[in-house]
Amino acid sequence: MTTTAHTRYEVAVAAEATLGEGPTWDPAAGRLIWIDVLGSRVHTYDPATGRRTVRTTDQHVGAVKPRANGGLVLNLRDGVALLDPDDTFRWLHHEPVAGRRANDAAVAPDGSLWAGTMRYDEATGGGTWARVAGDGTVTTLLGDVTVSNGAGWSPDGSRVYYVDTPTRRVDVFDYDGELPHNRRPLVTIEEGAGFPDGLTVDADGCVWVALWDGGAVRRYTPTGELDRVVTLPTPRTTACAFGGAGLTDLYVTTARVGLTAPHPTAGSLLVIPGAGQGVAQPAFTG
Repeated sequence: MTTTAHTRYEVAVAAEATLGEGPTWDPAAGRLIWIDVLGSRVHTYDPATGRRTVRTTDQHVGAVKPRANGGLVLNLRDGVALLDPDDTFRWLHHEPVAGRRANDAAVAPDGSLWAGTMRYDEATGGGTWARVAGDGTVTTLLGDVTVSNGAGWSPDGSRVYYVDTPTRRVDVFDYDGELPHNRRPLVTIEEGAGFPDGLTVDADGCVWVALWDGGAVRRYTPTGELDRVVTLPTPRTTACAFGGAGLTDLYVTTARVGLTAPHPTAGSLLVIPGAGQGVAQPAFTG
């Protein structure tokens, strides 16, 4: 297979996020939601109007997703919380653990939130990956991950992809509508190319994964073949998602943390127009 390389990108939102993450298209509002984990900020961006908003959270935030009935669900340092349309805040699952914080999360086809955690010191096996239902019921999916990161489902819902970053792998599970099983590697990122971080799955069933310290987003086929690389100017590319009215533009978050001489785009929200065809993502049902 021939690998296609692209370098065309635009700066959607010029910012200096410490750890930009979690781009998510909110179709009901026609906006992109993204976060600064360590800056404790939730950003929104409307590409049709250019309107932007920023709100601060009381603690580090790992992921934010839209809810089916309006409002947001937040994966926060001390658990999963709900923000109602009237801005009322309430905990859905409150479980503070000293030295641990929230990280990436994704909404499953059944409307549950699959939320990750990790240790601040990135201790091996110190994180978790758990399914949080709309009623607050928590089911541990994996209890010994290190940096729980990207997750996404195949268009037919039969597979779920997952990243525990230090493994250098994108893994795939079979999915029966409730729990994942039959874990195996889809692809291993080679030494020197960065580490897999956030991911999204397109309408062809291909997996797009952002490479931390790799300055790129890669597209892999469902059989694990590399067929596209988007090279970006800043090394800490963190996550990606399709957005815009037709779900054809690929948005990529970036980070400045740990960079001694950051590129001007580090911490900004980038976009690759017309990169592919995304799939509408479910909203959280809680």
